[in-house]
Amino acid sequence: MYWRLSNLYFWFFALLGGLLPYWSLYLEDRGFSYLQIATLMATIQLTKIIAPNVWGWLGDRTGQRVRLVRFGAIVGSLFFAGVFLEPGFYGLLLVMLAFTFFWNAILPLYEVITLRALGTQRDKYGKVRLWGSVGFIGAVALVGGILELVPINLLPWLLLPVFAGIAVSAFLVPSERGERKPPAPKGSLKAIVTHPAVVTFFLMNFLLQVSHGAYYTFFSIHLEQHGYGKLAIGLLWSLGVLAEIGLFLVMHRLTRNFTVRQIAIGALALTMIRWVLIAEVTDVLAVLIFAQLLHAASYGALHAISVQYIQGFFGQHHHGQGQALYSGLTFGAGGAIGAWMSGFLVDGFSTSAAFWGGAIAMAIAIVITWRGLRPPPEH
Repeated sequence: MYWRLSNLYFWFFALLGGLLPYWSLYLEDRGFSYLQIATLMATIQLTKIIAPNVWGWLGDRTGQRVRLVRFGAIVGSLFFAGVFLEPGFYGLLLVMLAFTFFWNAILPLYEVITLRALGTQRDKYGKVRLWGSVGFIGAVALVGGILELVPINLLPWLLLPVFAGIAVSAFLVPSERGERKPPAPKGSLKAIVTHPAVVTFFLMNFLLQVSHGAYYTFFSIHLEQHGYGKLAIGLLWSLGVLAEIGLFLVMHRLTRNFTVRQIAIGALALTMIRWVLIAEVTDVLAVLIFAQLLHAASYGALHAISVQYIQGFFGQHHHGQGQALYSGLTFGAGGAIGAWMSGFLVDGFSTSAAFWGGAIAMAIAIVITWRGLRPPPEH
């Protein structure tokens, strides 16, 4: 069961590893402007606002989450094939919107499948999820190495085997019994969502993803402008995820020794420092390596406590919708707005200005979290 659960995480994040560091460079090579690149990169996040809610609702209603994961994997791959037609800006925008609508359905559904399969051994989630990070690192290094030898316009072809891996691993996931959940108490979801601690939790994660907009959209271009090659860029991306793996392995110790609020505030402060270092000290490799190691805080720590936070507050009746709201409001809305805002900052000023924007978003998040975040109830 451990390997069957880990397999899909591996391939899903391998695709992210092949796509995120290099897609903006591929788009730049195709001749798109910085604002067009920001818009196209934002679609990866934008469909997270709607897709997980639609698929999460379907999963909760039907109980057929595994079938929905398989459907999303196959149809998403078919839509991505539209990239090979080499459409213009609007054509590529449609391809990206269609592909990500199905692709973004997979992870929130799969998080619920994994947590249910683990049952009382929920603390083992980190060890299953870390295979996603392994997949990401492997793809980043391999694709970066190949792109040193071949032109970047071949990137879509390099991603094809990963799509095949996702499709195969989706069919290795053990089928569910297809139980439908009992109806939830009336008005209970509204009571959870309007709880002040939950509002703070979503605001914190929204601002966190706004701050990541510059990173996911322009980090590779920022590094290229400072003279780094494709493989070096890939390895720096990998380093961040390597730090994340290390954190997932020790996260259970952190949660024993520190409160959710302490971990959140510490992680937000480290993220703010990270964006300032990337903005100002890009040329010093040692500093850049340190900044990338802080990814353990800015993604790893906050995501790990967030998954448990949703489990605690949303419970069994609304777990799927809670996961979808988390994905939609934070990665979706926050990520898309962050990408667009960074596009305007890069277009008007520089890539460094976009990272300073991220640091300001973190300063606001620290104040909000300090004032309003409370621990989730235990179930």
